[in-house]
Amino acid sequence: MSRILIVAEHDGQTLNPSTAKCAACATAIGHEFDIIVMGVSVGEIAGQAADIDGAGTVFAVEAEHLANPLAVNHASEVVAMADNYSHILGPSTTFGRDLMPRIAALLGVNQLSDISAVEDAYHFKRPIYAGNAIVDVHAPENVKLVATARVASWKAVGSGGSATVENRPASSPASSHTRYVKLESGGGERPDLQTAARVVSGGRGLASKENFEIIYELADLIGGGAGASRAAVDAGYCPNDMQVGQTGKIISPDLYMAFGISGAIQHITGIKDAGTIVAINKDADAPIFEVADIGLAADLFTVIPELKQSLG
Repeated sequence: MSRILIVAEHDGQTLNPSTAKCAACATAIGHEFDIIVMGVSVGEIAGQAADIDGAGTVFAVEAEHLANPLAVNHASEVVAMADNYSHILGPSTTFGRDLMPRIAALLGVNQLSDISAVEDAYHFKRPIYAGNAIVDVHAPENVKLVATARVASWKAVGSGGSATVENRPASSPASSHTRYVKLESGGGERPDLQTAARVVSGGRGLASKENFEIIYELADLIGGGAGASRAAVDAGYCPNDMQVGQTGKIISPDLYMAFGISGAIQHITGIKDAGTIVAINKDADAPIFEVADIGLAADLFTVIPELKQSLG
């Protein structure tokens, strides 16, 4: 059957926008698609998924052991439904990169990562070499395709769908060898970096963990996510999950503001799909000015307070 199953990502309350971006990828493939939402009391989230344009059926799978995003538990539920689908698609977020390879392994197939464009149902493009080259991938048509969609490359489909929501019990018990302990994140209540429309990032120019607070304050003021360069993370100014770049998160916000970031190629790789890049750095020769739409050679400790004052 030529049909796609999308694995939804959510935080227990709200559907992650990456799901609608996966729907855009599914639409480009050209097959009808359904969505699976796993967790506890996911009725409202399933309703949000049902509103995605083009969705057929939303499967709400509920069980206590699905409350947290443990791939070992979630993968079994997806595999249990896999026979009815030719493609299984998830986002190239931390959630998807953890879950989709396990699904592929259980099905005995290879996983295709980071689909950025679709030529046909089994012919795709994906970036390699830190995004400096694009490779054509031809997947075999006689095996099930498990893949992740590169969320930075897809624009979320609209709402207004009218999918049917079908409640299902979990098909497998909780894993006996893996347990969820806790989630530690430096993001707080800010938008997820990989789906945020606005992102404010800081680099080594902040000089300390204490100074990094002004990045959080500005991000909160504009309702954006907070990011960082690898240098800032390695220096201990902020948590690792805030790292933007080749070895961190690939993002595509409408607005990206970089303060005290020099612009190493690894960082540029993570922001090249951003709509507008604003860079502030004391060094007028910083590489980041080569990719910035708006650049200002100035002291960030002067610029940020002025920005905050003007924004009210």
